[in-house]
Amino acid sequence: MGKVGKRLTAATAAFEGKEDVSVEEAVAMVKANATAKFDESIEIAMNLGVDPRHADQMVRGTVDLPNGTGKTVRVAVFARGPKAEEAQAAGADIVGAEDLMETVQGGTIEFDRCIATPDMMPIVGRLGKVLGPRNLMPNPKIGTVTMDVKEAVEAAKGGQVQYKAEKAGVVHAGIGKASFDEAQLVENVRAFVESVNRAKPTGAKGTYMKKIAISSTMGRGVSINVENATGN
Repeated sequence: MGKVGKRLTAATAAFEGKEDVSVEEAVAMVKANATAKFDESIEIAMNLGVDPRHADQMVRGTVDLPNGTGKTVRVAVFARGPKAEEAQAAGADIVGAEDLMETVQGGTIEFDRCIATPDMMPIVGRLGKVLGPRNLMPNPKIGTVTMDVKEAVEAAKGGQVQYKAEKAGVVHAGIGKASFDEAQLVENVRAFVESVNRAKPTGAKGTYMKKIAISSTMGRGVSINVENATGN
């Protein structure tokens, strides 16, 4: 059995007996124990009572975090002509059409968010097997297939987070950095939880939000009281 490091031992002791706590207490605990030599990301995971294999139980959406994510988001836009120029002016990192499609098909994906104008979807559709598994496929339901390229690029750059339930009904995302103030992280956690709560699908039965937990990149997770997180 491997030796347990001092930092993990200290975190275990600090978190012992601390479960189902308030958002404020969870943030304070995770932030205090994010002691790595880099600015750790703070992540949230939500276990939902849904089966995403059924269309009427899929949970997906976007949320504009009030304090951003602390990450630099690289944005690619499929567009031509004036819309391509609009994307570049808005700060898109990569803009193209067939040339960008060929780049992605060749295995080069140097972006974190993909946006497309509707007329580009016949081209982008060919990349479904590449972009789909990476959750990068543009989708009108979450605003990444749009003629308002400027707004979409600025939202992505400004801290908008996309989420989608995985097979086990788990939604997870980065909601800030350890260097954020506690109040900023609390606001971001609540904004994310509220968005997922509003995205409850029609087919969800029984308890929708089963468990919520936050953690830092190198730290242990702590569970949050669901009623406290949702304000119910």
